[in-house]
Amino acid sequence: MSSSPTSARAIVPVSMKGYDADFQTFADALGASFARYGFAVISDHGLDQALIEAAVSDTKAFFALPEDVKRQYHQPGTGGARGLTPFGVEAAKGATAVDLKEFWHTGRELPEGHPYRKYMRDNVWPTEIPAFREHVYGMFDALDELGRRVLKAIARYLKLDDGYFEDKVQLGNSVLRLLHYPPIPADAPGVRAGAHEDINVITLLLGAEEAGLQLKDADGEWLDIAPPPGALVINIGDMLQRLVNHVLPSTTHRVVNPAPERRGFARYSTPFFLHFNPDFPIETLPSTITPDNPDRYAGKTILAEDFLTERLREIKLI
Repeated sequence: MSSSPTSARAIVPVSMKGYDADFQTFADALGASFARYGFAVISDHGLDQALIEAAVSDTKAFFALPEDVKRQYHQPGTGGARGLTPFGVEAAKGATAVDLKEFWHTGRELPEGHPYRKYMRDNVWPTEIPAFREHVYGMFDALDELGRRVLKAIARYLKLDDGYFEDKVQLGNSVLRLLHYPPIPADAPGVRAGAHEDINVITLLLGAEEAGLQLKDADGEWLDIAPPPGALVINIGDMLQRLVNHVLPSTTHRVVNPAPERRGFARYSTPFFLHFNPDFPIETLPSTITPDNPDRYAGKTILAEDFLTERLREIKLI
């Protein structure tokens, strides 16, 4: 296996403009990218750039606060579901070193008395950043809506009803993660994010200013993911891979440490982890079972919430 990454220019961006102009062609191109790489790049995503910039600015302002102020928003023993997860806590599954990052989680807000509130904690909001809630929850809503549109295209690619996923994710236990990777000392143990797969259905990632994201291709090569400005990276998570019997793969990826000349620069990114509703049973879709691709999970149906809990233990968040 090569240790040096090669270019991922082979992942051709798919323009969101095709979504309304020619949905079938859009779905075919998007699905083919997912089937090949587990990743796709979407250009012309249509998200409000001013909102994105405001949310990122608030993110940087929060992480610049003194450590004792930030720590007020850490809730130990909750799996990092809301608020701050401090630097050096999360580790990739099976890794010996922790990741060199800290992050903030914002989740779905539900009305009082909603049955899913037993799965979803209340959000916490830093009072030190006045518009943080408005900007960050606005970004959560925008990415949630875009994610559901992408799932319609995935459903079309899989020859399911276009609305197949709608009632399975509309109240999903989804999370917007605001990530801060501080500058890296030359002797730092570990990497910014160890090789891992995502737990959820799909992940939507807005471009980071600093490089480092790589995926592991099917032949074992590490490919740099360097989307053009204004593009969005989307990848398949383990829950969807399991539902579709690996027809769409959940691909191993990582964030490597920067080149020496960039070690002094922080890296920020904002992945949105779209989840199924907590009580959705993940059971292999019959249409994905063939003689060449037998059911890998026969008799192993699992609720989305149970799958999530199992994985959070593995990555040392609970």
